[in-house]
Amino acid sequence: MNLNKSIMVNSQLQQVIKPQNTLDTINILVVEDEPAIAMYISNTLKSDSRYNVTARAFNSKKAIQELNDNKPDLVLLDVNLGCELDGIQIAEIINKQFNIPFLFLTSYTTDDVVERAKHTRPLGYMVKPFSEQDLLTTLKIALFNFKHQSRNKEISLDIINEKIQTPITQREFEILQSLYEGKKNIEIAADNYVSINTVKTHIRNIMSKFVVSHRTELIAKIRMMLI
Repeated sequence: MNLNKSIMVNSQLQQVIKPQNTLDTINILVVEDEPAIAMYISNTLKSDSRYNVTARAFNSKKAIQELNDNKPDLVLLDVNLGCELDGIQIAEIINKQFNIPFLFLTSYTTDDVVERAKHTRPLGYMVKPFSEQDLLTTLKIALFNFKHQSRNKEISLDIINEKIQTPITQREFEILQSLYEGKKNIEIAADNYVSINTVKTHIRNIMSKFVVSHRTELIAKIRMMLI
């Protein structure tokens, strides 16, 4: 093998095995009116490289602004925010406008609060106080369930293209299926015998056609199409 071909092969291998970029990071919005608790939650999440805290919102107005401006992958919601909208009302807005998964983190366990909360279909309901490990474990299980809860519903290229303005290609649909199954970029690249950069390009094109910014938002939109 000549030197130029060896360099080309090594470059292709490095593309396949190099670490993934932020497309695999879970971007989280923390909505909590107590600054000390919000900081505790943020620091706990930052201890795990999979999570990125995009913002801490101390009231409902800031929370809605962050949802509109940054579109996180996941929202951690306190129930009692001491302002015009509580966490459950924000959850209802999330369901109607954003299709983003969320968990409640609260000290409220009364029947009326739990009854209101459960109808918003949260991924979880954590009662304060909780440990760092409790939060990380609950988050991990919640995200796993979110990825797998609709596996029994099949997606097809025809169904997808009927519901989006710009059709995706067959190749993009194959990448989309892998994303829907919860596979990471490196797994998709290996399955399709392409580089990670090629996978990233396909994902960017798919997200553009679905008019979404993040992977979790994309999965949520697909699930809505299957209802």
